[in-house]
Amino acid sequence: MTSTFDRFWTVFAREVRGMVRTRVVFVLLAAVAVITFGVARAGGGPVGGYVPTVVDLLLVVGLLVPAAAFAVGYRAIADATARGEPAVLETYPLSPSTYVAGVYAGRAVALLAVLVVPLAALGVHVATTAGPETTVLASHSGVDSPLLYVRFVALTALLGLVTLAVALALSAAANSRRRAILLGLVGLLFVVGGTDVSVLAALDGGLVGESGLGTVLALFPSGAYRGLVFEHVLYVAFEGRSGFVPTSVALVSLLFWWAGSLSVATLWVGFR
Repeated sequence: MTSTFDRFWTVFAREVRGMVRTRVVFVLLAAVAVITFGVARAGGGPVGGYVPTVVDLLLVVGLLVPAAAFAVGYRAIADATARGEPAVLETYPLSPSTYVAGVYAGRAVALLAVLVVPLAALGVHVATTAGPETTVLASHSGVDSPLLYVRFVALTALLGLVTLAVALALSAAANSRRRAILLGLVGLLFVVGGTDVSVLAALDGGLVGESGLGTVLALFPSGAYRGLVFEHVLYVAFEGRSGFVPTSVALVSLLFWWAGSLSVATLWVGFR
């Protein structure tokens, strides 16, 4: 009798093999590497140090990470549904939660490779090209440090994992590949632009003042990510400035989107 972990591992290993076999991981990894290195070098970030590199990358990475996450996950469960896999799973001792966890973990490993490897390589490039005079920022409000770049990479990976969970939930809701593409595009637009639209709507409707903007930003994945990067990475470049977003609200928001999306995916798989 196989254990729950054995069943999870079977699904996980299958997902990893599938991603490697289709070469999607390698194509995405190459694309992310070319874009991040190109943007950083165009902005002169690697010569300036870690924080200038993050400044150059923040906007592009905020768009690139959701795109990569949806590319990895938008068909993860929809393809299985199109093949009639949920019906087959009912004949095996494999619970919906174990199945979704295995699919998510396998895709998460692929996504982390796509995101972390190029950013880590860029960090090494910064370490070997930045001059010693860049260790103290021009504003003298803080010291440039590899730790700040590590925080940036960690927060970027966190955004990727949360967005992948959202993509998986939408994939579970789709019952065909065509609908998976449509829902994937809608989900990508929501993750990328949902924050800005909500902030504009809140301001236009007078629902929040300037003091409450940080909280509104933190309620959505991309806004929480940008706020945390400013709060815990770029703060050294702003003299006496903090409180871009409430850190606790941003982290709880990301946890909510992650756990809620995986729960929705599990319920959809169980429903079918």
